[in-house]
Amino acid sequence: MVGCIDAIAEKDPRGAVREVLERAVASRRLVDAFGNPAAGLNVLHNAPDLTVLNVVWPPLFSLYPHDHRMWAAVCIYSGREDNAFYTRRDETIVSSGGKELLEGDVQLLGDDVIHAVHNPARTYTGAIHVYGGDFIAKPRSQWDAETLEEQPYDLSTVRREFEMAESRFKAHRTDSGHP
Repeated sequence: MVGCIDAIAEKDPRGAVREVLERAVASRRLVDAFGNPAAGLNVLHNAPDLTVLNVVWPPLFSLYPHDHRMWAAVCIYSGREDNAFYTRRDETIVSSGGKELLEGDVQLLGDDVIHAVHNPARTYTGAIHVYGGDFIAKPRSQWDAETLEEQPYDLSTVRREFEMAESRFKAHRTDSGHP
């Protein structure tokens, strides 16, 4: 995290953050630091100019389209994350491509990116998300996954979605005889 704090003072903060994350994931420090993850959004650092989250996607979990309204860097330290990208068109959003992120990948996202995220695996996906601003306080949007109706982003709803997905996964594992 200290590396990310220092990186935002650089001339190219996004590029500097990317380098910090690439070094960390290549050295396996992130995996060692976070060990066996539990699903959720864990705030590691939050300030007006930088937010760092440890995001652990539950198995088979999907999060509806949303924006950040600030640049972001996503570093996958375990598992896989599939991103579906969207662009605004009139009063809605339309699909504009996708990107699969695998363990060790670092992806930069621009200020205007709208994306949905899916963990297609039956295992957890761990990722460090670094944002070039206050991710917690910044007003943003989310879109209903079925109707694509735009709504204000609600972090408490997102956290509940993570908790419910985690509970469903654990219940399924118990029902199927897995520890």
